[in-house]
Amino acid sequence: MRILIIDGQGGRIGRALIEAALKELPEAEVAAIGTNAIATSNMLKSGVKEAATGEYPVVLNAPKADFILGPVGIIAAGSLMGEVTPEMARAVGLSGAKKVLVPMNRCETLIAGMPDTPVGELVKSAVEMVKREVKR
Repeated sequence: MRILIIDGQGGRIGRALIEAALKELPEAEVAAIGTNAIATSNMLKSGVKEAATGEYPVVLNAPKADFILGPVGIIAAGSLMGEVTPEMARAVGLSGAKKVLVPMNRCETLIAGMPDTPVGELVKSAVEMVKREVKR
């Protein structure tokens, strides 16, 4: 099972997702892609073995993933303060991978009904969703 975690800006959500995935799904092959070097650098601190930065790694790896995790903005071109390119959003959206997205009411993407849930709880919920899907 291949899990691709994509994040931008400071990579905080991506790092938390990686740490949780490595702990809860030790059998999984986890890879990280940052939309910028700072995000990638921060995600590398999680212990992930594979990481890359930028548009082309997203385009190349999204079709190969079984699961794609990240903030909801990874499916919206121009989100994460413009870091998500149309090609990145398209690659994630068209991937056959199951997408588990962390809802964030930021960067002009608002999610109706989204309560003020701490990021840690959202990350835990995302990894639990992957675990449930794997069991199916």
